[in-house]
Amino acid sequence: MLGRPLTLPAQSCFCAVDLAAPPPAILPSNTSVTKAAWAPNVSMKKWTIHSVQINEMITSKEDQTMWEASRQVLSTFDFSVEEKDKILGKAFGLINSPYWGEEREKEIPKFETVNGVLDYLRSLSLSNDDLTKVLKKFPEVLGCSLEDELKTNVKILEKEWGIKGKSLRNLLLRNPKVLGYNVDCKGDCMAQCTRCWVRF
Repeated sequence: MLGRPLTLPAQSCFCAVDLAAPPPAILPSNTSVTKAAWAPNVSMKKWTIHSVQINEMITSKEDQTMWEASRQVLSTFDFSVEEKDKILGKAFGLINSPYWGEEREKEIPKFETVNGVLDYLRSLSLSNDDLTKVLKKFPEVLGCSLEDELKTNVKILEKEWGIKGKSLRNLLLRNPKVLGYNVDCKGDCMAQCTRCWVRF
């Protein structure tokens, strides 16, 4: 029976389907039914949790102003308000991220910091479309140290592997996390795998 098309009586009409109701009784018991329509919206629940975490940190008018200014920097990209908040939250430790582990202190992002990182990434021949992809894959890049991580890692890529120009751009689109590597265990694990050059 599986794999055969389901045929309904000609007079059946499902114009006003109640998504909260169970599947119609005329389906055979062994027919596979997609449960997406009846499942709760998991992403909405996650966003509610994230927004609560962020709101707990933004306690003063000054914090709110700083947050809004940092969010405004991201208006160049085609992100929703929720996506901007999630990117900033992950980058600055307000939303838990496996990348940081427990070491990231929670902080309200500063306009200058976010803008400085984006300007530097643009200087690496990344367009706004490229940056959209990078931020989706690795939002934490905005919270990385510009001098100690981003610029240092770009120098390492050029000096050690000869990766620069178009090759660098392609690498960053494929694996932007390389910008935040700050540990090299050389095979003797230091339990900071998300930030280790051994992954490169």
